[in-house]
Amino acid sequence: MTEAPDTLARREWRRRWLLRSAVALVFVVAVATVWVSNRFLTERFTESTRNRAEVRLALYSGNLMSALQRASVVPLLLSRDPALIGALNSSDYTQTTQRLISYLDEIGAASLMLLDEGGRVVAATDRNFLGAARGSEAYFVNAQRSPDTVFTTTRAESGAFNFSYSRRVEIEGELIGVIVVGVALRQFEQSWAGFSDAVMVTDSEGQIVLATESRWRGLTEEEALARRSATGAIQRAIQATADWSVVPVDAYVGGEAVMRQSTRIPFQGWRMTSFTTYASVREKVNGVLALEIMGFALLLAGGSFLVSRKALSRVSFFQRESLELRRLNAALQRAVAERERAEKHLQVAEQTVAQTSKLAVLGEMSASVSHELNQPLAAMKTYLAGARLLVQRKRHEEALASFHRIDDLIERMGAITRQLKSYARKGGTAFEPVDLRDCLSGALALMEPQLKTRNIRIERTVPPEPVLVLADRIRIEQVVVNLLKNAVDATDEVKRPSIELLLSAGDDAYLTVRDNGHGITDLEQLFEPFYTTKAPGDGTGLGLAISSGIIADLGGRLTARNSPDGGAVFEIEMPLWQNVKAAE
Repeated sequence: MTEAPDTLARREWRRRWLLRSAVALVFVVAVATVWVSNRFLTERFTESTRNRAEVRLALYSGNLMSALQRASVVPLLLSRDPALIGALNSSDYTQTTQRLISYLDEIGAASLMLLDEGGRVVAATDRNFLGAARGSEAYFVNAQRSPDTVFTTTRAESGAFNFSYSRRVEIEGELIGVIVVGVALRQFEQSWAGFSDAVMVTDSEGQIVLATESRWRGLTEEEALARRSATGAIQRAIQATADWSVVPVDAYVGGEAVMRQSTRIPFQGWRMTSFTTYASVREKVNGVLALEIMGFALLLAGGSFLVSRKALSRVSFFQRESLELRRLNAALQRAVAERERAEKHLQVAEQTVAQTSKLAVLGEMSASVSHELNQPLAAMKTYLAGARLLVQRKRHEEALASFHRIDDLIERMGAITRQLKSYARKGGTAFEPVDLRDCLSGALALMEPQLKTRNIRIERTVPPEPVLVLADRIRIEQVVVNLLKNAVDATDEVKRPSIELLLSAGDDAYLTVRDNGHGITDLEQLFEPFYTTKAPGDGTGLGLAISSGIIADLGGRLTARNSPDGGAVFEIEMPLWQNVKAAE
């Protein structure tokens, strides 16, 4: 029995939801495992690395201390050598240098020098120093002042430090010379540099005297780290973020996070400090994490294989379902053919309705053309009568002016017919910025004969600056003329008719036409086509309907209300051109 489609859809949705949940669970478990493993293994490997660094540091300091102690005995032995004492007494140094060279390999010192009581080098393992005056050197001065062996640290021109033990050579308490033994501590820098650690030795004043980094010598630890560390706090923060270490970073060397170990050397306040990188820790942790990630990847791959096998089993099921779908498809094609035949009949009916609608619109337009042209024709009749009188009185220039106005009215009539056709096409005319003050002046000029005939008082209030809207001037004037014509008709029975025109600009442009006539009897049907309160033959009821449509096409609205003081108030609200331009 075939299951219902909604049941199959629910089962498929449930299967996909379980599969996605399983994948999400594996992903969450993988992330949690990797995070916990990273934290645990990093702490463990960091601790073991720190322990090894401590053992290595103890070994380094022990070797350094052993070399210092071994070299400290040599000056005492050489100060009692009869051959050296005899050479100082007799001033015969022909065999002394060779004797010191033979001692050098046995002692393991860096260098040996014999100075007379004046500080002149009389014998040395480095023959370049023979005859040099060293009376002002610290190792000679310190040996003169102390009866014991003294340790001296001097800095060479290359920046490296030289270490030496010196002791006075005397006979019966009389100074006859000084023996200087150079301590070979530079060799330790080379052996330390073979490991990943950075090692430094500071004296009692905190000055670095031995270091695997040559540029550290002569600086304090803070100065050395500042010279070699990252250039700023932001780079250090980025470097610390890139590290997998979850333990606090001790310091930065060369921009890399390191762990710091320090121990005291029991010799003149010296200290040894080592800096060990986290590279080995990261390598070990990353190796374990790679294995964990690989395990989860294999788990997901196995799950994908099982899902794919299940999908193959479902393919056979879909093949069986396809036969049923083909039967349903054939029935659907028959239904589509029936629907297409019905749609053809519907299209014929729609074309018939559209043709009927066109006839109704053409009737409305013909009535509107008649209504709109009556106003210029009435004005032309008035101007012709005035021109006839002016010609009879031989005032030809004024009569010519009337003829010019008649010509303008003819152009106006042509513009009205064009605008009515544009109104029928709904937006066939391009718009441009228009000053409403000019539109108001043009409409008043068109209505001027009727206003003078009725002796209507016009109050016009306009701002001094332009009020620009995006529209067609002819269509705006057409609306204003319609409103003025209605105001003139509304004040037909008023003894002192008056019309107030108010143009203002705020967030939008507002044009208000107010009269003192009898007011509006039915506000709800005011803008309906063919609605009028005038006597038959005096109006068609299309003026306000056309005006409302024009203003709506221009993005504004035309409203009407009765004034509390009597009369009707019509208000045009349109968006300012600046606001329309800014919105684009």
